[in-house]
Amino acid sequence: MRIIYFSKNYTPHDYRFLSSLSKTKHEIYYLKLEANQRQVEDRPVPSNVQQILWAGGQREFRWSDLPRLTFDFRRLMKEIKPDLIHAGPIQTCAFIAALSGSRPILTMCWGYDLVQDADRNSWMRWVTRYTLKRSAYFVSDAQFTRDKAVMFGMNPEKTAIFPWGVDIKHFAPNRKSPIVNRQSKIVNRKSSIQNRKSITLFCNRTWEEIYGVDVLAKAFVKVAASNPNVNLVLLGGGSQGARIRQILMNGGVMDRVHFGGQVSYNDLPRWYQMADIYISPSHVDGSSVSLMEALACGVPCLVSDIPGNKEWIIEGENGWLFRDGNADDLADKILHAIKNRKSLKKIGESARSTAEGRADWKKNFGKLLKAYEKIMSLRVASR
Repeated sequence: MRIIYFSKNYTPHDYRFLSSLSKTKHEIYYLKLEANQRQVEDRPVPSNVQQILWAGGQREFRWSDLPRLTFDFRRLMKEIKPDLIHAGPIQTCAFIAALSGSRPILTMCWGYDLVQDADRNSWMRWVTRYTLKRSAYFVSDAQFTRDKAVMFGMNPEKTAIFPWGVDIKHFAPNRKSPIVNRQSKIVNRKSSIQNRKSITLFCNRTWEEIYGVDVLAKAFVKVAASNPNVNLVLLGGGSQGARIRQILMNGGVMDRVHFGGQVSYNDLPRWYQMADIYISPSHVDGSSVSLMEALACGVPCLVSDIPGNKEWIIEGENGWLFRDGNADDLADKILHAIKNRKSLKKIGESARSTAEGRADWKKNFGKLLKAYEKIMSLRVASR
C-alpha cells in the first residue's frame, strides 16, 4: 500500500510510528503540518520514508491557512494517489484531509484532541464531528477516548484501541548506570540505595499548564517541609518555567531540586532508573507514553486520577492515584509512599509486569497494521 502519514509535528512518537512503518512492505510518505517551534526529536526521519514538502510545515498552524492548506493537500493527493491517509490530531491534520475530500482516512487520536480540544467551543465540536463522520477508521490509545469519539459520531464498529507502548528492552530496570547531567555531576542510584533515608522523585512532563508540573512543585514544598531526605528531579522545560521555579524558590527547596533539562531518547531510561517514585500530575492524557516508560523501568508510579491513568494504575499494586490538581492530596500520597517504602520494590516489579503485558510497542504496533488491513478490506467490499 501507498500510505501518507500526516502529523502535526515531528516528535519522538512520530519517529516511532515512521520507523516501524518504514520496516513494513508499504510505501510511506510523511507530511508535517507545522514547523517545530523547538527541537523535540533529534533522530532524522527514517531514510526510506519520503518526506513531502508542501504548503504546510513552515510555521504554526493558523485557521486562516485552512483554505490554502486544504487545496494544496488535495493537489498532493492527486499526485501521490495514496491508498490510505493516516492522519491526526483530529481537529488539524485529520480535518484537513477530510475537508479536501480525500479518502480513505484513518484518524488517529492524540489524546488532547478529544480530551481537551473537542469541547473547547462549538466550532471545535463541529470540526470533530465532521472529521470523525468522514473517517474510514479510528484508532485511539485509550478506551475513554474511543468512547468519546463514538459520542461524536464515529462508527463504533470501525474503531480500534491500542496503547502506543514503548520499547520494553530500551526501557527496562537497570540499577547500575549513573546519570551525568550538563554540569558533569553524577546522580547515582547506588548512593540512594546505600542511604536508606533518601528518596528521589522524578517527573519529565513538559512545563505547560495541561501537564500540572506546578501542582507537583507545590506538593514538593509541603513534602520537603516534612521530610529532609526527599529530592526532586525535573526534566524538560516550557512556558511555565518561571512560575514553577518561583514556587520552589518561595518554598525554600531549590537546593533539593535537580533540573536535568532536555534529555535524549538514548539517555532517558537511566533517569527513570535512578528514581524511587515517578510522578505525573498531568490534567490531560490518553495512555501516557512517559507513564508506560516508567512502568517498563520498574518504577512505582504516582499519577493524577484522570481517566487515561486509571486504565493503567491499580492503587497500591503498581502505583497510586491522587486527585487531579490537588497539591495537598499529591503531597499526602508521596508521604504515604515514603512511609511504606519497604513496598516500593514489590510495586516496581508489578509496574514492570504491567508494561510487559500491555505496553510492548512491538506487539501493539501490529494492531495498527490490522486496522490498515481492515480499511482496505472494507474499501474492496464497498466497491
